[in-house]
Amino acid sequence: MTMRPIRFFHGGRIVEVDGAPPTRTVLEWLREDVHRTGTKEGCNEGDCGACTVVIGELAVPDDAGAVDGLKLTTVNACLRFLPMLDGKALFTVEDLRALNAGALHPVQRAVVDGHASQCGFCTPGFVMSLWSAYERHHARGSRPSRQQLADELSGNLCRCTGYRTILDAGQRMFELPRAAFDTAAIVDALRSLQSSACFDHGTQFHAPRTLDDLATLRVARPDARIVAGATDVALWVTKGLRDLGELIHVGEVAELKRIELAAGRLQIGAAASLEDAWRALAAHWPTLQDIWLRFASPAVRNAGTMGGNVANGSPIGDSAPVLMALDAQILLRKGERVRTLPLRDFYVDYMKNRLEAGEFVQALTLAAPQPGWQVRAYKISKRFDCDISAVCAALAISLDGNRVNAARFAFGGMAATVRHATHAEAQVVGKPWSQATVAAAMQALSADFTPLTDMRASAGYRMQVARNLLQRLWLETRPVDPLPASATSVWSAMPHGSVAGSAL
Repeated sequence: MTMRPIRFFHGGRIVEVDGAPPTRTVLEWLREDVHRTGTKEGCNEGDCGACTVVIGELAVPDDAGAVDGLKLTTVNACLRFLPMLDGKALFTVEDLRALNAGALHPVQRAVVDGHASQCGFCTPGFVMSLWSAYERHHARGSRPSRQQLADELSGNLCRCTGYRTILDAGQRMFELPRAAFDTAAIVDALRSLQSSACFDHGTQFHAPRTLDDLATLRVARPDARIVAGATDVALWVTKGLRDLGELIHVGEVAELKRIELAAGRLQIGAAASLEDAWRALAAHWPTLQDIWLRFASPAVRNAGTMGGNVANGSPIGDSAPVLMALDAQILLRKGERVRTLPLRDFYVDYMKNRLEAGEFVQALTLAAPQPGWQVRAYKISKRFDCDISAVCAALAISLDGNRVNAARFAFGGMAATVRHATHAEAQVVGKPWSQATVAAAMQALSADFTPLTDMRASAGYRMQVARNLLQRLWLETRPVDPLPASATSVWSAMPHGSVAGSAL
């Protein structure tokens, strides 16, 4: 074990931080240690976006929207542990004028000139999200639509300005003279920080660089807590005030970040970001586009991982229902051994799974789209954007003409774990795909689930919604006169140019 300081690029130079607790957040370090107070503390749980910062990493060839060798992503500083910055670049709102020779950056100028701020508390977070979009779209030679800007800002909340002027500023910033972003010195600095050795910060934080090193370390330290994006476990620290003990960070293992299609199967590495994983799923199953955009916020999806979301096992996690409906398998590794389980068999009880001591999630794998299959995923929540599901339904059926060959109905929010509705599935398999068949499946849900009442929804509401979503599936996939996407999309009901959703 070779211990060394945390090293990252920030404020125009390489910074070294030694002796920081492994769970000190980037937000705490910025505000309390280096007094960069432009990054604000709002909710301190990743919901408001006031603490949004941008992380820069060396780009690889398939990074979407890379900027001159850098991959730029927004993250919530309140959910990022400081050692996770090692080898990366950190940009905050104070950096933008420095990047533009001391003048207001076009993003800032557009916000000021457009009166897109009132109290101003949330503004730095909006500016950083807009700057990330600004650089990525300039790199692509594209301009975002108003709706695309709204999606970019879905994790940034404002309660006094209103979003019209903020979105106006987002469009206006592309009309101002371009502010060049010279990345050469940053890329050189990041290359100088790269290492193939495991990064150990003190005795409590370990970041292996290879899959084999991770497997060896995990067997040696079976009681250590695995951390990927920390979008959940950071709350155990900031809200629960818990001591997480020894941590193994998997976010630097390149093999775990890969998403590959081979031999007719899509494999998603456990450390691939939620954003990259959902993008890959939606590329193969376009009907998953909406649930991708409604999964948390860009900042959370950029940091969190699909493997972590599945391993966490929350009954209201939105990844597991979709993956189960797609008949995904989970690859589990312990030392040299890799075993495969159907994801539907992975969960045992509330927040309990079949992981053994010293074992970790290596990947998720699923068959590429097959002819005859129809897939839909529906998220029901109180807010359209950036909210937790009351019910999440992922529904897949294989049709041969008017007959159902197979069905996979997976629901979150209906039980202690994400589960298949096996009784409802049995009511449709081998039957004509008709209103009568769907009605029988809707009634069979009462044999599959006994939902709870909580702050998000009552038991009766959950059951009625689950039944209604089966009806919606039939309306969208019935053999005669299926409803087009325009008839079921919230966007089609909005006046041209307006923005749907409770926040934007």
